[in-house]
Amino acid sequence: MFMARLKRARKAERKNMSTTLSIKPKQVTKRLLVVLPERARNVVTNRYGLGALPARMTLEAIGALYGITRERVRQIENHALLTIRKSDVFSKETTAFQELKDFIESLGSIVTEEELLREISNDPSTQNHIHLLLVLGDGFTKQKEDAEFKHRWYTDEKKADIIHQVLRKLYKNLSNDDLIAESEIIVSFLNQLKGIDENSKNEQTAKRWLALSKKIGCNSLGEWGVVTSPNIRVKGMRDLAYLSIRRHGSPMHFTEVAKAITQLFGKKAHVATCHNELIKDGRFVLVGRGLYALAEWGYAGGVVRDVIREILKKHGQLTRKEIVDKVLKERYVKENTVVVNLENEAYFKKDRNGKYSAVA
Repeated sequence: MFMARLKRARKAERKNMSTTLSIKPKQVTKRLLVVLPERARNVVTNRYGLGALPARMTLEAIGALYGITRERVRQIENHALLTIRKSDVFSKETTAFQELKDFIESLGSIVTEEELLREISNDPSTQNHIHLLLVLGDGFTKQKEDAEFKHRWYTDEKKADIIHQVLRKLYKNLSNDDLIAESEIIVSFLNQLKGIDENSKNEQTAKRWLALSKKIGCNSLGEWGVVTSPNIRVKGMRDLAYLSIRRHGSPMHFTEVAKAITQLFGKKAHVATCHNELIKDGRFVLVGRGLYALAEWGYAGGVVRDVIREILKKHGQLTRKEIVDKVLKERYVKENTVVVNLENEAYFKKDRNGKYSAVA
């Protein structure tokens, strides 16, 4: 399975990276918080979840503890952070902040907050201490989540701007039906990143940069597209069936579709339920006994008689052989089935030249 391989690769990468980050976040923040008076230290501890419990408190909740307004809490927090930055203790932690900066740059210089914290530690408490260091450090800039992008941190503004612009362009060039193989979207994305050091352009970093966007995403088969598409945000049996048939590349019997869903996605698919869902969705076309194809492949809906009528409407009068050949490209049926339909004079007529046309 693609996702299993990807998870193993990321786990191995995190293991390798963890050896390059030697700072002890909790020890660093403990030294920094010493410079604050008790109330200011408690405010920062509660706001950033640095206590015994990693839960972060809101301004209102902290204000309720001290009987002060949320705005007053904000003022205390901001003054406390400024006090830390101006302290001698802060200036002595240059190595720690530089190491953290180097780590972010090893991830591509811009990374979602969620992934950055996860790459350093899976422990929520440790993540909170790292978050405080990011807020305090001069070399880190945070951009809050918006309609286009997730919360992210960067160390290189120019590089971040280029990546943002290319991600916007990439999204604008995608339709809701597009599905692109991961290898293809990575190549396309990296080729558009002009002005960025070639040494930082690699597959893993490209996937981190792609993950910044809230507009594009990846499904469990490693295919990329617009996140609002049912091909990416898979919601039910029909979407799973669509991805299964598309991956197969040719018509499938509904029993095969049900098996493919289980094999590809690990979800139990009942044959009868699968068949019912295929019948209801316009993305699928019944092209034979229990055989379904995708409408986007050019197959037309309807029974064999309807297919013949559409062929004649498009091409005009045709011989029996010409009609049979064209129908067999649309339907997985026996040749005799087509001939029987042609012999029905209520729907088709043959002229003296042996060519058929539809009865009006």
